[in-house]
Amino acid sequence: MIYVMYNPLAGNSTCEASCKEVGEIFSSDEIKYIDLLTINDLEGYIKGFAPEDMIVICGGDGTLNYLINSIDTSALEQDIYYFPAGSGNDFCHDIDEDGTKGVCRINMYLKCIPTVKVKGMEKLFINGIGYGIDGYCCEEGDKIRVTKPGKRVNYSAIALKGLAYDFKKVNAKVTVDGVTSEFKHVWMAPTMNGRFYGGGMMCAPHQDRMNEEGLVSVIIVHSRFRLGLLLAFASVFKGNHVRHKKLVKEIMGSDVCVEFDRPTALQIDGETVTDVLKYEVHKEKKIIC
Repeated sequence: MIYVMYNPLAGNSTCEASCKEVGEIFSSDEIKYIDLLTINDLEGYIKGFAPEDMIVICGGDGTLNYLINSIDTSALEQDIYYFPAGSGNDFCHDIDEDGTKGVCRINMYLKCIPTVKVKGMEKLFINGIGYGIDGYCCEEGDKIRVTKPGKRVNYSAIALKGLAYDFKKVNAKVTVDGVTSEFKHVWMAPTMNGRFYGGGMMCAPHQDRMNEEGLVSVIIVHSRFRLGLLLAFASVFKGNHVRHKKLVKEIMGSDVCVEFDRPTALQIDGETVTDVLKYEVHKEKKIIC
């Protein structure tokens, strides 16, 4: 049996329709479509599947985040496949080198997942933590969804607005594997497990989510002036922003602590957490995938 588990809210509420493509891909009569939002105990529900069954997750990065925080994905016996049907699909951007955007097996990626601690909460994340203007973008996007339901959120436009005049930069203390650095005029300090976030921005071009050392990438963007950042903004889509050494600092490690001198929004795989002063990230150094 093939269980197609979809998030009806993903892809601006188009996922339920788009997930029907999975049936065409597998060409099987033994397919059951399941609305993830109707399952109260996802882990208990999946325990009822046979080991030889297949699970296809349909949705976006938020759907994957829900999955990894709802069940122990490293203990799953079934083959897990992913069909990208979200609005950003940054996980797909990262692993789909050929750009096919079709169904792909993801079991190996579900065993190499870092954790974040923030405001008394501990969660796993699949792509990255955004803190600063990237968290601000998610906060502003949430406001748009409330005031203008159904309107597509343009995160690039929000980022440009923040860079131009709206976002107020901070001072930051960044500790990676016990080494602390302090930065002034900080615009963002995300920690990345994959390369992409924000719907195709290659924030951490040198990050490999499957690296054996269990490293994540911290990207600190700092500048006293807005104009330089505005000119460099377009380069983030190809990861060329890290070439601007005076603006961008890239640090890799397994244990990360980032502290700002004023509360700022943070995002975890697109989920917003407001008024954050500090977050911590840990990823195991020795991982067998």
